[in-house]
Amino acid sequence: MNRNDRNRYISRAAVCVKTACSEHTARVRRLLSAVGLLLCLCAGCGQMPGEPAGAAERAAVRTTAEKPDSSDMEVHFIDVGQGDATLILCDGHAMLIDAGDNDKGTAVQSYLLSQKVETLDYVIGTHPDADHIGGLDVVLYKFDCGTVILPDIESDTKTYEDVLAAMSEKDYAVTYPKVGQTYPLGDAAFTIVAPNRDYGSDKNDGSVGILLQNGENRFLFTGDAGEEAERDMLANGMDLSADVYKVAHHGSDTGSSEAFLAAVAPDWAVISVGEDNQYGHPDAQVLNDLRGAGVSVFRTDEQGTIVAVSDGTEITWNASPSESWRAGERRAAREEGTKASGAVTAPQGEENGTSAEEEAEAVVHITDSGVKYHAAGCRYLGQSDCEVTLAEAKERGLEPCGACRPPQ
Repeated sequence: MNRNDRNRYISRAAVCVKTACSEHTARVRRLLSAVGLLLCLCAGCGQMPGEPAGAAERAAVRTTAEKPDSSDMEVHFIDVGQGDATLILCDGHAMLIDAGDNDKGTAVQSYLLSQKVETLDYVIGTHPDADHIGGLDVVLYKFDCGTVILPDIESDTKTYEDVLAAMSEKDYAVTYPKVGQTYPLGDAAFTIVAPNRDYGSDKNDGSVGILLQNGENRFLFTGDAGEEAERDMLANGMDLSADVYKVAHHGSDTGSSEAFLAAVAPDWAVISVGEDNQYGHPDAQVLNDLRGAGVSVFRTDEQGTIVAVSDGTEITWNASPSESWRAGERRAAREEGTKASGAVTAPQGEENGTSAEEEAEAVVHITDSGVKYHAAGCRYLGQSDCEVTLAEAKERGLEPCGACRPPQ
């Protein structure tokens, strides 16, 4: 076979091989298509093409871009009586704002354990009043804590000293709040909105305030901030609008001004308050303002611990809103009403159920030069604020403050 014949033979052979390969490839493609169709039919449990997919099938083909940007976040407004304590859980992360009074530390610890909390990413003590940080030392000792945020306010009370001692024992550093600073909590995040300046001896206005956000849902916490601090929050230009407003200072008339409520424009409000407390919380005017704005109100004194669950779009609750709109009544007003009705009053030391034993345990506040004793957070307390027992205050001949109505 000469060279030309050999070349023609090779060309014809190549054509035959190419044709055979093409036919084989086509057969393989047809076979794969048939297998793919069979697999699709099996995955669809016999569902024929053209039929609408069920929820499970739609979830299976959902793209990453279609998944929600947020996870469920739980906000637990813990019932600690006349005080504050709020637990926030999101994506396995936990945060605590305040821990109730001195006798509530163990109760708060137990609640956190019931929610499977082992560590706290953040702990915030809004301000150094006993009804907010009284139980914080227990929490700091019992749990491993990440960032501990406290306002730059000094207090010489034993309650505050206990918190500092716990911080030192666990080698925690204090993080001071900086307005505008944002911290992540799983898929959620919170931003510091207060305090905006130094308020001197006014510990309430110096409260740490935060705006917590999960997806589209927003929660606002302002501690015991009063109207002056609220004006400063409004003046700093931040968007304070929120779905849920944790009512300042247990519903006291010192905060929740009309201008502030208008800016927040909440759908829901939560009041953490003790049943039949001596301070008259919540105040009637605050309740009227909330009601007039169409805000649904939850109250720990009536409903116990309140839990809100945010999925980033909607918020659900473990209870229906309160419908009582019942304002608190200051103890002095109750006493006047009792006298006017001719009812017999209890002897001193047993008034309103206060026994000698309770007097020895009840904590009140005095100043170095004052002639009266006070409740925590009274506006007449200065830097010399000192905690003593009610019995000791009476032994010194001190009289109860007429403004804050301390235990008597």
